[in-house]
Amino acid sequence: MSLLEARDLHLQAGRRTVLSGVRAQFVPGQVTAILGANGAGKSTLLAALAGLSRPQGGAVRLGDQALLDLAPRRRAQRLGFIPQIPEIAWGLEVRAVVGLGRLPWLGARGLSAPDEAAVDRALAAARVEDLAHRDITTLSGGERARALIARALAGEPEWLLADEPFAGLDPRHALEAGELFRRLAGEGCGVLLTLHDLTLAARLADRVLVLGHGRVLADGSPVEAMTSEILAAAYGIDARLRQTDQGLAVDILGRWG
Repeated sequence: MSLLEARDLHLQAGRRTVLSGVRAQFVPGQVTAILGANGAGKSTLLAALAGLSRPQGGAVRLGDQALLDLAPRRRAQRLGFIPQIPEIAWGLEVRAVVGLGRLPWLGARGLSAPDEAAVDRALAAARVEDLAHRDITTLSGGERARALIARALAGEPEWLLADEPFAGLDPRHALEAGELFRRLAGEGCGVLLTLHDLTLAARLADRVLVLGHGRVLADGSPVEAMTSEILAAAYGIDARLRQTDQGLAVDILGRWG
């Protein structure tokens, strides 16, 4: 397993600066939550870390290599990405969609027995075995989200990067997804998630990176990175992090100032 590192990332969208001098080093075996208000640069940073965009300045490194120097196939083997708004263009069975996660590993003859076994494990891990033969276009938003988590898992990546993976999930499946991400980290996978739910981030993440206007405002444990001062700067809210019997929780008391 290799470190994933952002080195002075600078990224423009037209004339707007989306990321400015972002530095962060991510460690395998941890769940990292990337937080920030809408437009803070969370999704842009995640896409850059996945090698899906080329920054105008700085670089992303995976171990001792620049990420974009790796062949696309090799990047896809090592990094799994779950987009925030997935596009499903064809009415494929869920199992076939999950099988697409094996594409970076396929030889000329298609799915081998080990590939099929990896698909089975991914379907089970994401709790979508019962949906395997459903047309993915007929699924609810939450069911589709779980199927796309399974697709990423089928590739057995070193790093899993997910943009708002809990969106559309009901409470039970959100809990199961959280347990899955924790289990993957426990097995050595690096997990990066963008989140809006502050309490979920505080309970799930080993580490929190807070962005504001494309810059890093805080980087540390939930207790270190989710202080009232940092949350006020990031979101413009008056909020408090507190310990409960169920774990950490964030109380939002109102707008700041």
